[in-house]
Amino acid sequence: MTIQYCQSFLLEQLTGVHDLSSDTIKLALFDANAHFDQDTTAYGTTNELSSGGGYTTGGASLTLASGYPKIEGNYAAVRFGTPAATWTFTSIKNPTWALMYNSSQSDKAILSIYFGNRSAFGDFSITFPLSLDPIITARAPMV
Repeated sequence: MTIQYCQSFLLEQLTGVHDLSSDTIKLALFDANAHFDQDTTAYGTTNELSSGGGYTTGGASLTLASGYPKIEGNYAAVRFGTPAATWTFTSIKNPTWALMYNSSQSDKAILSIYFGNRSAFGDFSITFPLSLDPIITARAPMV
């Protein structure tokens, strides 16, 4: 699995575009024909899994964990529920990518996740690993 922050999101954090405590953050699933990287700037429907069979285009809204965002140690942190999102597929789906984006701010991209080629049926959940928990961090430079 590969997780890549979008550079545009990192810049938008510094310019006050995102308010993760009140904006709607979503996670959408895409097939193997999609491709996301650090230059991805926004959510779009090209190569998104089709609606039906337990998935709705646009993806799932994420719920902010209680008390977040907050300072943890030397970092500002944001955490989402565990799992972050779950879909119950009633037909076989082939999710290869996920894109986290801010639907309150013109669908601006936050990060992408590459799972690799897979087929899924039944419950399909995304839980951020400890290496990404907190998933969004910022550290002030030492002076």
